[in-house]
Amino acid sequence: MALIDIHHLSLPPRLADIGFALDTGEMLGIIGPNGSGKSSLLHCLAGLLPYSGECLFEGQEIGGMTPRQRAQNIGLLPQSCDSAWSLSVEDVVSLGRLPWGDCKTSVVFEAMDQAGVSKFRKRKVDCLSGGERARVWLARVLAGSPRLMLADEPIASLDLYYQRSVMETLRRYADAGNGVILAIHDFGLAARYCDRLCLMENGGIHAFGTPAEVLTEDGLTEVFRVPVHVDLAAQPPVITTK
Repeated sequence: MALIDIHHLSLPPRLADIGFALDTGEMLGIIGPNGSGKSSLLHCLAGLLPYSGECLFEGQEIGGMTPRQRAQNIGLLPQSCDSAWSLSVEDVVSLGRLPWGDCKTSVVFEAMDQAGVSKFRKRKVDCLSGGERARVWLARVLAGSPRLMLADEPIASLDLYYQRSVMETLRRYADAGNGVILAIHDFGLAARYCDRLCLMENGGIHAFGTPAEVLTEDGLTEVFRVPVHVDLAAQPPVITTK
C-alpha cells in the first residue's frame, strides 16, 4: 500500500485533477512557477484546505482523519513561521510533541541535532536570524516524528551550507521509512536528492517522474518561458537559464 495515494484532487481555481502516489522511503520534489499550485497542494495533503477527489494516507481519506491523527502522521513545514511568544529554541521544538501528549527529551534533542540548532537551544527564537529560525521550525516538525513530511520551500532562506544540510536531513528522513514531499525552486538540488519530481503548471501536473524524465530542456523552457540548459550528468547536476 502506498503511503499516500491521490486521485483527481481538485481545488478550483488553484488545483485541477492532481493524481500520484508516494511510497515509504521516497522523496518527491514539487517544482513549478510561482502560482502554479505547489503550496495549495501541500496544504490539501496536510488536511488544511478542502478538496474534491480522493486523497488517501495509508488507505484512509485525509479529510476524514481527526485533527490529532493528521498531526501525528503528517507534518507540515510552511514557507514562513512566527512565534507569538519569546520562547527558547528548545521550547519551540518541544511543541512538536503536542500531538502525542508528551515531551520526549531524547526525541526533541535528536530533532535539534538533525536541524543543526542544538548549539543555540537556550536562545530566544525571536533573536535568531531568518535562516536560523527556519531550521528551528524544521526541528519542531521533526520532533513530531510524522510518517509524511510536507515542506514548503524549506531551503529558501538558507545559505549554501545549510541548503545542503537540510536536503540531506530530509533525504535521511525519507530513507528511514518515511515519506517526504517538498516544494523547491533549486532544480539542481531537486535532481540530486529527490527520487521523483512533479512539475506543476497552472494548478495541474505538466510532468511527473524521475529527475531525468521531468528536468528536460524542452519541458522546463515551455513551463518557465525562458530557455533552460540541463546537464544531469554533471556532479552535482546543473540546471540554468541560457
